[in-house]
This record gives sequence, C-alpha cells and structure tokens, in this order.
Amino acid sequence: MNSFQTTYRCDSNSAHRVRPMLPRLCALVLALVGSYSTAEERELRFSVTESGVMPMVLIRNGAAVDGILHDLAIRLAEKVDRRAELQVMPRMRVHRALLNQEIDVRCYVNPAWLDRPYPGYAWSVPFMLQRDLLVSRSAQSIAPEHLAKQPIGTVLGFHYPTLDALFTAGQLQRDDARTQGLVLRKLAAGRYDYAVTNELALLWFNRDRKEADKLHEVHELTHVEVACLVRDGPDIPTRALLEAMRQMQDNGEFTAILQRYR
Repeated sequence: MNSFQTTYRCDSNSAHRVRPMLPRLCALVLALVGSYSTAEERELRFSVTESGVMPMVLIRNGAAVDGILHDLAIRLAEKVDRRAELQVMPRMRVHRALLNQEIDVRCYVNPAWLDRPYPGYAWSVPFMLQRDLLVSRSAQSIAPEHLAKQPIGTVLGFHYPTLDALFTAGQLQRDDARTQGLVLRKLAAGRYDYAVTNELALLWFNRDRKEADKLHEVHELTHVEVACLVRDGPDIPTRALLEAMRQMQDNGEFTAILQRYR
C-alpha cells in the first residue's frame, strides 16, 4: 500500500509508527495547534483610565483592584470563558490605544463624550445611566446660568457640553483637578462653591461623612446612558461579548453590580 494512502494521527501513540520525517512533522503540527489554542484563549484587554476613582474603579499600586469597572470586566470576561486584563493608562494613552486597536473592551463611554469615532469597534447595550450634577456645600437649588461669575470644580480632560456656553462667555471658569475625588475634596474644603460631578461619585463621597459635612445636588446638568466599545476582531469573541452584555442587562446583573457601590 502506498504510504500516502495510510491515515496517520499526530499524537504520541502514533508518532513511532510513521516514517522518520513524519514524527517531526507531527510535533510541529501539535505545537502549532497548541499555540493557536493559547492565542485563542488570551486575556481580554480592558482599559481603565488612571485618573479613575471609586466607585467606578479603585487603583492601587497601578492596578485596578475594585469598583464597578473592575467587577464588570471580570464578570464579562467570565461570560465568554476568558480572563480580564485591566490595563491602567493615562486618558490620552487610552485614545491612542483605541485608534491602534490595542484595547479589546473600553467601558464607561458615551458617543457624546468622544471627539471622534473609533473604527473597528461596536457599541454594546448601556450598562448604567449616569446623572451629571452641579453640587455644592449648600443644599439650595440653583441652575448654573443663574450663578454669579466664579470658578467651578471640573475634572481635567472632561467635557461638559451643557456648560460650554457659560465657559465660553466667561461666566464660569473651569478649576480643573486630576480626578473626580479631588474635585469633591476641594469643594468640601471651600476652594470653590460649586463643582460638577456624577451621582455615583457624590453618593460614594458622602457615604462616611457626617450629615453636616455632606455635599448636595443642586441641579441636574444631564443624564446619559453609558456603554462599552468592543473591538470587532477575529481574535476576540465580539458577538458573544455583545450578547453577554445584553443578557446581563436583561437579567439584572448590571443593577446588582451598581447596587454594591451605592
């Protein structure tokens, strides 16, 4: 019988039965298959901005160890039988990494927050509703357009579309801090009378403060749905990730994650 008519299995039990050069070929095939399987199961790369604070994320020694984004990444990766790699990086580095498609999943985004679209990424269903607020040490409600000319606490690099006209007119001046937590601490210390924050950050900041020391919502600036960008590539389960997020929305898993930090 011609040797090419015989079927050989590339495994350790059959390698000794084949012609001298075939064991090496079998070993090569097995190595390639093994490396392909490893590549298929690599970690999913989630981006986390280094200026993030609780309850969105807790960064300790340069690593994301807790918070909403941490829990969301871990659970989402588990849904598709992968591990999550949370990459902590500066905001502009996140931007460049998205352009270069070096990030698999970027959560906590809204189209209105982006200066430009990112080709090669698909939008997930929203996982939370974010309320952006004007806050103060006083509980007296007031709309931003009724404020006297003054500085207002803001986060460096954040966009505030509802306040753009007031910033342009000079009625309000941005007083930027590196993180949302610093903005609120400066407000509590009296560095300015008003600041912009989101509802979750305000609730977290007030958690352990005495009633007299709590900060107050005085006006809702806007509310938007926040979602994830998922890279559409052959090396990641894009459709499975998007479907997993839809299922998490439907079965209340998003709500459960958020409730832990309220």
